[in-house]
Amino acid sequence: MKNLGFGMMRLPVISGPTDFDYEQLNAMVDAFLEAGYTYFDTSFVYHDGKSEGATRKALVERHPRDSFTVATKFPTFMLIPEEKIEETFQSQLDNLGVDYVDYYLLHNIQTVYYDGYDGKGGIVKTTNLFEHAKNWLAEGKIRHLGISFHSSAKLLDRVLTEHPEIEFVQIALNPIDWDSELVQAKACYDVIRKHGRKVVIMEAVKGGGLAKLPEEAETLLKAAHPDWSIASWSVRFCLELEDVIAVLSGMSTLEQVKDNTATSNAAEKLTEEDHKVLAEAMRIYRESAPIKQSEIEQYKDLMYHGVPVSAILQAYSICQIQPDPGFSDDNNYLKNAFAEEEKVDFHNGLEKQEVITEDGRDITEMVEKAVAWLTEHSF
Repeated sequence: MKNLGFGMMRLPVISGPTDFDYEQLNAMVDAFLEAGYTYFDTSFVYHDGKSEGATRKALVERHPRDSFTVATKFPTFMLIPEEKIEETFQSQLDNLGVDYVDYYLLHNIQTVYYDGYDGKGGIVKTTNLFEHAKNWLAEGKIRHLGISFHSSAKLLDRVLTEHPEIEFVQIALNPIDWDSELVQAKACYDVIRKHGRKVVIMEAVKGGGLAKLPEEAETLLKAAHPDWSIASWSVRFCLELEDVIAVLSGMSTLEQVKDNTATSNAAEKLTEEDHKVLAEAMRIYRESAPIKQSEIEQYKDLMYHGVPVSAILQAYSICQIQPDPGFSDDNNYLKNAFAEEEKVDFHNGLEKQEVITEDGRDITEMVEKAVAWLTEHSF
């Protein structure tokens, strides 16, 4: 299961986000390669647009080109006009200092960029972005074409049907997102495999959110495997899945690189008992959120503008227990759900809609609070 990937999104810095600690970063890159791993993932926008350059300095300029594979992404969400697409792509090659990119992704394919809020076609279609990407593939400037994805399994099924040129899909996947109503990690994973494509996993430890759990959950995991770190449980969960090119981990220290590579080197499939223990730890984790999952369950049959109330409350609540609540992958799924179901942009406000439970309780205020927070923190 040697498919660990190095995410270049949370690199070590000295002061600000672009002041890289190259002494440590170089040591991290070297340790990763020495452990037998080769996949490095960056993008046009990470670290205020400087991650590709840092990847060039720490990796490309210091190691033979055939000793690593590099992935980067086109910034779909920047709404770049078509006449600037080729220039942007060339700048990425220049930033990285390479003639070709091994794995190139259209970054953040989702309902609002693919279909648009009105369903008539988003920036991906109006700029013919896939046509440009297919040309780069034909020219040998990229070796494998993929997308990173942040929407429903239903949309993903359609995108993969409409674009057979997509070879792989990067999705958020971890033990807590696996059965998330909005993130739909398992459902998306199953769609990708149904289409015969490969998978890249991001958010394996949910941005660090699964590295520290409630004491009761950590005690449970430590009792099962005292020598495993808490974060390694999530990494192991991802490593054992099939058809996975890379399980990305955003690493900020040399110690994290050593822990993740040691985990991957030693990883075996979780036993049935391990899965039960992990599932119970995730249940405890959800119950530690402001709105407990056991409460959310009773709202499964209620809808708010076409979206299950339970999905909205679950997304809001899980964000609140992340290290950085405003920068959790759940934040962005709701806008796509509303766009997919009602062709509306929730940033413009939604029509008043009451939410009344079967026993007559009015929970409209609670739902509106969750929607308002998710709207404010979407990006």
